[in-house]
Amino acid sequence: MPRIGKRRSVLPGFGITLATTLLWLSLIVLIPLGALFLKTAELSLGQFLAIVTSSRVLHAFAISFGISFAAALTNLVFGSIVVWAIVRYRFPGRRVLDAMVDIPFALPTAVAGIALTALYAESGWIGGLLAPLGIKVAFTPLGIFVALVFIGLPFVVRTVQPILEDFDRGLEEAAASLGAGRFMIARRVVLPSILPALLTGFALAFARAVGEYGSVIFIAGNLPNVSEIAPLLIVIRLQEFRYADATAIAVVMLVASFLLLFLVNLLQRWTETSAGVRN
Repeated sequence: MPRIGKRRSVLPGFGITLATTLLWLSLIVLIPLGALFLKTAELSLGQFLAIVTSSRVLHAFAISFGISFAAALTNLVFGSIVVWAIVRYRFPGRRVLDAMVDIPFALPTAVAGIALTALYAESGWIGGLLAPLGIKVAFTPLGIFVALVFIGLPFVVRTVQPILEDFDRGLEEAAASLGAGRFMIARRVVLPSILPALLTGFALAFARAVGEYGSVIFIAGNLPNVSEIAPLLIVIRLQEFRYADATAIAVVMLVASFLLLFLVNLLQRWTETSAGVRN
């Protein structure tokens, strides 16, 4: 009888590929994060809580996470409108508009911060128009929001765009032939298909906004308990040689961001499962 050997993989090299992947991720991600937790472990629980619950640190957390969440939600709404216009309509300048979406990706964050500050300062083009209305953007938390919306928009657009481009429009035509209106088609046919991508874009925009530094510090004003973000406070603590304080703040940001992204991922999996059941 012919010997029945172990079936070889169609794609050989799994072992070495997996080992290389784990080694690279360990060097780039796991070891640095582990070192961060080890540095924080030098603090007692009381010292750690005293650092992360001080009024200045709590306000910085509220600014960073609160405004990042609001900016990600804003990008979720308006990014969906932008990607719908780019994918579903043909108009002069569409390709230029499509390319402009990637500007925040290519633009250095410091350049973006300087440009936004010049534009939204009271002497700027937009800030000068808002100042008579009593609206001050630059050097306020509102300026942080503007900067985070600017840098987060491409994440939503580029995540949803390929899904919307591959969407079968025959499903919309079938729903219309059955008497469904435009709003019902958008809500019951299109939205369930792109919802996982929307959630992914939201999570990416939020994660980028929480850690954003360069574009924010120029327009924020950086006033303690007013417009100071947590990443800037970490830099300040490092400049003061208070390394334990800096790592404690960083650990809280890391854990909070991970938990939120984990919840978004669970919600994304649930929407994908629900869409599969409906189909």
